[in-house]
This record gives sequence, structure tokens and C-alpha cells, in this order.
Amino acid sequence: MSLDIRRAGPADADNLARWNTAMAWETEQKRLDPATVARGVRAVLDEPRRGFYLVAERDRVPVGCLMVTYEWSDWRCGDFWWVQSVYVEAEARGTGVFGALYRQVKAMAESAGAVGLRLYVELENERAQRTYSGLGMQRCHYHMYEAPLGD
Repeated sequence: MSLDIRRAGPADADNLARWNTAMAWETEQKRLDPATVARGVRAVLDEPRRGFYLVAERDRVPVGCLMVTYEWSDWRCGDFWWVQSVYVEAEARGTGVFGALYRQVKAMAESAGAVGLRLYVELENERAQRTYSGLGMQRCHYHMYEAPLGD
């Protein structure tokens, strides 16, 4: 079975929103508002400065995705590419889908002159942590903090 990686387009919006909603539930037991997620996905697809999605297809059937956003580093005078919104359909997990997505985004980042790739992972998600380590990513020394605004 062939696995192809491509940039997402508007026709992928429904799958991307569904996968984001599923990922939030699986990783954090967080129920997201589907309309908000759909608008968020379209905002990335409509405005490339925000980032982009990659979609993995096995025999032309979408089986997973990730999103990339950018963070400017004045220390390094370049962009970090943040890998976010990673999702692989349950039946496709463990078959190399994320590895293929990661290798593609890494090659794209290198070609674009990015200074590095970053992602965050739930502390309890040991399976994902093993996957990322297995691909050569290293745990960094930062803790993440946030201050929610609005609602």
C-alpha cells in the first residue's frame, strides 16, 4: 500500500477539523466546539502566514495529518517550525504514517532554512514521546506555560 504526503487544501478542511476534535478528546479528554475548530482550520488554509497542514494518504484515502506554525527566533535569526495538531487514524497507527509526515516536514523545514523543529506533547503520552525520540527529536529543557485570554 502506498503512502503519499501532500499539502492540505480546502477540500481537506472537514477531515482536519474532525481529526483535531478527536485528538483533543484522545489526549486531553477535552471536548472542542466543532464550529470553532472548523473556523480555525479554515483560517490556516486561507492564510499561509499562519502555517500549513500536511495530509498523509494511503492508497488515496486520508489517514493522518499534522499542522506546522512558525515562531521567529531573534536569537537565531530564523524560524522554528512547530509541529502541531498531529493525528493518525487509529487503524493506521504504528504503520509509519507519522514518521512519513515528520520526514516530509523536516525536509521542507531544512529547504526553507528553518532553524529547528519543535513540538509539545502531553506529559502522560509516553507512546508519542517514544515515537518522537525514535525519530531523533530530543527533549528540551523548557517547561511550557500559558495564560488563557477571553472566554
